[in-house]
Amino acid sequence: MPYVDGFVLAVPKQNLEAYKAVARTAGEVWKEHGALAYVECVGDDVPQGELTSFPRAVQAKDDETVIFSWIVYESRAQRDAINAKVMADPRLKQDPAAMPFDGKRLIYGGFETLLEL
Repeated sequence: MPYVDGFVLAVPKQNLEAYKAVARTAGEVWKEHGALAYVECVGDDVPQGELTSFPRAVQAKDDETVIFSWIVYESRAQRDAINAKVMADPRLKQDPAAMPFDGKRLIYGGFETLLEL
């Protein structure tokens, strides 16, 4: 079954086009190195919950939107090998201060597929 890396982050609405450009490059790099799929989604119906929610999880401000994304790999071993290549790829070398979002509020993790229909 596939292995998935998942991400949730907040992006200032004014930076969405800049984020999209960064994401497009990142997606191309991940796919070139072997990822099966690379998906970026922008929040459309992500209400602020009373206790938990996507906006609360990333401490989204009023002028920010939530991004939910994932990358699919054949396996955990493939993911580890692909990510090593991606992290060494010069196309993704960028000053963290120049990123169009606050990386300190990025949530990410790797997930084994439990069910796929």
